[in-house]
Parts: sequence; structure tokens; C-alpha cells
Amino acid sequence: MAVKLAIIGTGRIAHAHAAGINNNPGAELIAVYDVVGEVADAFAARYGCKADDIDAIAADPEIDGVLICTPTPTHSTLIEKFARAGKNIFCEKPVDLEIERAKEVVEITKEAGIKLMLGFNRRFDPNFKAVRAAIDAGTVGDVELVLITSRDPEPPPVSYAKDSGGLFRDMTIHDLDMARFMLGEDPVVVSAHGSVLVSPGIEEFGDVDTASVILETASGKQAVITNSRRATYGYDQRIEVHGSLGMAAAENQHEPGAVIGNEHGFTRTPLQNFFMDRYIPAYTNEIMAFVESIADDTEPPTTGADGVFALRMADACFESLRTGKRAAI
Repeated sequence: MAVKLAIIGTGRIAHAHAAGINNNPGAELIAVYDVVGEVADAFAARYGCKADDIDAIAADPEIDGVLICTPTPTHSTLIEKFARAGKNIFCEKPVDLEIERAKEVVEITKEAGIKLMLGFNRRFDPNFKAVRAAIDAGTVGDVELVLITSRDPEPPPVSYAKDSGGLFRDMTIHDLDMARFMLGEDPVVVSAHGSVLVSPGIEEFGDVDTASVILETASGKQAVITNSRRATYGYDQRIEVHGSLGMAAAENQHEPGAVIGNEHGFTRTPLQNFFMDRYIPAYTNEIMAFVESIADDTEPPTTGADGVFALRMADACFESLRTGKRAAI
């Protein structure tokens, strides 16, 4: 029997998840809710589900789980609402911008006995999974150093910084989780550096647009992350893991096409433009994992606890930036 799901919110990521559900024979999209009724109606017509009231979705015994795809400030309230309604929950990161509130709602989900999966989609990217598989196979030996590059093709509007939680909680948090995933060990201290080079005005909200982060584990392993809100050449997403026996890397993904060489040199197609192009397979895979966790009654691969730890790392980055010193996680 198919796992029946509802989506809350109809932004870009909701469309990716709706397509993933509809392409999954083990899942069925039943309902959608959005604060703008007309938008919900159009979404429902496109993906073959019904537009419904949020309370009706919470009360519907047919619905096994909900996907929360709304703006960050709404996440914890919606997680609590649907947990108390007994629904399994997939939520885009972060759980909340405040660590204590994040811990609180994660505990509520445990008490409710429901599954909470966090949208750390990069763990499900085929290329990054291949790097992790090489680590697990012992190909690189003992992991010693992880290098992560993540740069957006262009910055969001300056106004976005007001409610985003800042670069470390909004953008770097994906890389912090990926560093932990590749290291295989929790970082215990961080050194973070940031500046405003791309979007003058975001400093008003305590934000930065260019950053470097060094994470260290208790055993001395390190992960180095570089972030920028501007990469004129496309969406820059790279990972390298260096170990005692060698290295494994995942390079940038390009648009389909041939590499051309002539007397002027070599050219190739541009990088995939942004996350909605680059990570479609990852989004499909993570929703498949959420569906399987419900169907098989197993713990999802990215949990509320993972979300809380990633937020702790992001908060420590801001603390390091504020003090100019290493910060404990």
C-alpha cells in the first residue's frame, strides 16, 4: 500500500518533492496547503492532489506523513503541530533558528512516536554518496582532511538576510552536515571567518556573504569549508576527502554536452545553474528514503538530532566570528 503524503508550502523545493513523490510507486501525494489559496489550487491541479486546509490535513487519518516546505521561521511551529497530530514529518532545514526551540520540538516528535527527517539532501547526492562509499570501503584509508567548496551563482536579495538566520544557518549548514557525514566523527571546535564582499547592506542583519570555516574533531581530523554567495561561472559544488591511503573527490556537474578542443584550447558546457538543477537526483533519493522509513517503520537516515547538531555547529560559527577565536561546538 502506498505511503500517503501531504505537502505544506508550494515554493520551488515543494515542486521538486511533489515530482519525486509522483515518480515513486510507493508513495501518493494526497493534499497540499499554502497560505495563498489560488497558488495551492494551481499546485494541486499540476500534481493531481487536493488543496486542503492545514487543520484538515493534520486531522486526516489517511495521511501518513507531511513535507514541510515553508519559510524557516514557520518550521518548528509546524513540526509541533503535525507531531501532535501523529503525522510523520519531513522538514527542510533548519528545525528552527533558536537551538533551544529546535531541541524542544525534536523532543516533542520523540514523545509523539513519529518520524522526523531533516532535508539534508546533499547526503543523498549520487556523487557525494560515492565519496562516502569510498571511505566506507577503506579506499582512502583513515580520513584526515575534508575540503568542501560551496558557492552560489548569485546572491539572494538583501532583504532575504532578515529572516534567513544568516549564512552559517542558511547556507553553510548543508556543508557543516556534509563535513560531519564525511569525517565520520563529530567536530568539537570551529574557527570561522566571514566578510561582506557581495551584498552590501546584509551586515545590518549581522550576516556575511563570504566565509571560511575550519572544523576539528577530538582525534584531530579537519574539515575546511569555503562559501560565497557569488560565483560568476555557475553553482560551484565540490568535495575532496584526503586519507592515509589516498583521496576521493566529487567534482562539479556540468550541463549536458561535449568537451570541445581546437587551436584555441578546450571548452565545455557551463556548470549546472543552481540547486534546483544540481540536486534533483538528491531530492528524489531523500524523499524515497523518507517514504521507505515510513513503510518499513525504520529511523530515517537524517534525523531531528542531526538537525540540532548542524544548528549547534552553525551557532558556533557565529560565535567564532563574533569573538575572533575558536568556538566549542
